Amino acid sequence: MPESKVARLALPRLLPKLQLNERFLQTRKQTLALCAPLEAEDFVVQAMPDCSPVKWHLAHTTWFFEKFVLAHALRDYGPFRKDYDYLFNSYYETVGSFLPRTKRGLLTRPTVKEIYGYREIMDQEILKLLSKVIDPAIEARVELGIHHEQQHQELILMDLKNLFSQNPLKPRFVAKPRLSRALPAETLNWITHEGGLVTAGAPATPNFTYDCETPRHRSYLKPFRLANRLVTQGEYLEFILDRGYQRPELWLSEGWATVQAEKWEAPLYWEKTAEHLWNHFTLHGMAPLEFMEPVSHLSYFEAEAFARWKKMRLPTEIEWEVVAANYPVEGNFVEHKWFRPRAAQLGNPQLFGDLWEWTQSPFLPYPGFKPLAGALGEYNGKFMCNQFVLRGGSYATPITHIRPTYRNYFPPHARWQFSGFRLAQDL
Repeated sequence: MPESKVARLALPRLLPKLQLNERFLQTRKQTLALCAPLEAEDFVVQAMPDCSPVKWHLAHTTWFFEKFVLAHALRDYGPFRKDYDYLFNSYYETVGSFLPRTKRGLLTRPTVKEIYGYREIMDQEILKLLSKVIDPAIEARVELGIHHEQQHQELILMDLKNLFSQNPLKPRFVAKPRLSRALPAETLNWITHEGGLVTAGAPATPNFTYDCETPRHRSYLKPFRLANRLVTQGEYLEFILDRGYQRPELWLSEGWATVQAEKWEAPLYWEKTAEHLWNHFTLHGMAPLEFMEPVSHLSYFEAEAFARWKKMRLPTEIEWEVVAANYPVEGNFVEHKWFRPRAAQLGNPQLFGDLWEWTQSPFLPYPGFKPLAGALGEYNGKFMCNQFVLRGGSYATPITHIRPTYRNYFPPHARWQFSGFRLAQDL
């Protein structure tokens, strides 16, 4: 998940169930709650270039509020520490230079204690600002900061899982919760759509959206059907046993080259224990496969190859959206503290939560899209190249962060994010 997506800052202030200051404080506390199971050593290490240390996430989200809210709202604002502009800027070229992402794991200083102190001071300053009557544009920046931090809450869990998976001890993040009773899993069925001229994209309402979700526009769809649930571990194991990773005819050219170069044999975090037997690493530690659980940590290339093997395809993002718009935003989100995808339950189309779903749609601007001017306009428009769209949210996504129009995006080879997929067919 790219580290900052941009809201339409011209929107009027939202009228949420909770006041903005309460929602701000709630979000900041939720980030710290996710860090509660960690030891000091867990905050600093960077497992791979795509990941960031937990301490960096805590500092960057705080710097975001300082740089784009406080410094924008208050005249003659002096930075908390000037070197934080370099250390905790992510990619805002218009703001100034920044520490390369690959070197974030070298930041043993400032300490974790200092970053917690930085967060506490900035929280007090933001709450003090919100206690006054302020410009709606400033409130919109706070709203953006809340959603930006929610993205980083998910990134923290993604990056921690990658970090723990590379430790020979295979430590767990949390213990696996127990279900009070076994729930029956949903069999594969289909949701049909007659196609035709449809409307997609975020409507012009006061509700928060990122700019890449707009403008609302019309598209023509042929009749299609969409699987009512995600592809499972058991189904994907059949693909592996049918030599799916050894058959170049199933793969896009770049995907096949990636499989060869990276020596992929299975999804990320799967480990073979014996012939045809696999375990996989979860935030609860190592575990045997659960065949009805959605398969996760797949690249776009793997999802597309599986769909081709099944003589089907991935849905387009507009197909997914027009179907999802008919269902409530319900599912397995971070608030449920399950911390892994769950098998689809009877009667549940599994459109939201559990796993981000690859679509076959490249991340491109909608007709009439215009990025915002200035630093806050950097992080959607300039990424509209060599990325594919994912929809729906995951078990690490806050439920207040997701909606049918939300467009996540990653490069097609990426697999450390909480990603899965569903199948589609033309009718």
